[in-house]
Amino acid sequence: MVRAASVAGRLVTMTATVRNTREPGIGERVNAVDWTDVSAHLDAYGWGMVEKILTADQCRAIVALYDDAERFRSHVIMARHGFGRGEYKYFSYPLPEIVADLRAALYRRLAPLANRWNESMGIDVRYPDEHAGFLERCHRAGQTRPTPLLLRYGAGDYNCLHQDLYGEHVFPFQAAFLLAEPGKDFTGGEFVLTEQRPRMQSRAEVVPLGQGDGVVFAVQHRPVQGTRGVYRVNLRHGVSRLRSGRRHTLGVIFHDAA
Repeated sequence: MVRAASVAGRLVTMTATVRNTREPGIGERVNAVDWTDVSAHLDAYGWGMVEKILTADQCRAIVALYDDAERFRSHVIMARHGFGRGEYKYFSYPLPEIVADLRAALYRRLAPLANRWNESMGIDVRYPDEHAGFLERCHRAGQTRPTPLLLRYGAGDYNCLHQDLYGEHVFPFQAAFLLAEPGKDFTGGEFVLTEQRPRMQSRAEVVPLGQGDGVVFAVQHRPVQGTRGVYRVNLRHGVSRLRSGRRHTLGVIFHDAA
C-alpha cells in the first residue's frame, strides 16, 4: 500500500510538471508583449516589433500549408501584375486556427491605438474592441473575402513598395511574421518601409526580423506632430531582393476585401 501510494504520488508530481511546462498559447504570447513599447515605436516610426510570437515548429507548420490548395481562395504570381517577383496565396475561410487566433489577439491590442491615431488625425472612424465586431462591419459593406496571406520568395524575388487597401473599411495596422530563419534558410530579403513626409525626401526603415518574429506597421499613414498641429505621413512597405534560399512570410491583415 505504501509503495502504491508512493508511485501514485510520483505520477501526480509528473503530471503537474507536464502541465506547468506547456507552451503558452498565441493569445498569451501576444499579451506578454510590452505593448507600451510597441505603441511608442509605432508612434515614432510607423512600425513595432513583436518578437518570438511563433515557435519554430509553428512556423514550419504554417509553411507546410502552402501546398494545400483547399486552404486558399487565391494564388497570385507577383510578376504578372507588376508587384515584384515571388508569389502569395490568400487564405480562405475558415482560417487555420493559429492564424485566426493571431488575428484576433493582435487586433484586441491594436484597436485602442487605432482609435487614438484616428482621433489625432481628425478621422471620425472608431473600431470596436473585438475583431469579430470589425469583421461584421466589413462584411455588411461587401468586404467578405479574407485577407491573411502566405508569401513565398525565392532567390532574386522581391516585393515592390505598396499598401494593402482592399475596400472602404481599412484597419490602420497590419502585421507580417517571418517563418524562415535568416542566414540559414535565405539571405537578403529584408522587410522595408518607406515614409514620405510633405516637402521632404522619403525615409527608409529596415526591420531586423528573426524566425517567429512579427512586425506591426501602419497600413497607409501615421500621425506626426508638427508646428501647426498633427499631419499625416504616408507609408509603404515591401521586401528587398533575396540573394539566396527561400523565404516564407505570414501576412495578417485585419480588414477583409471587397
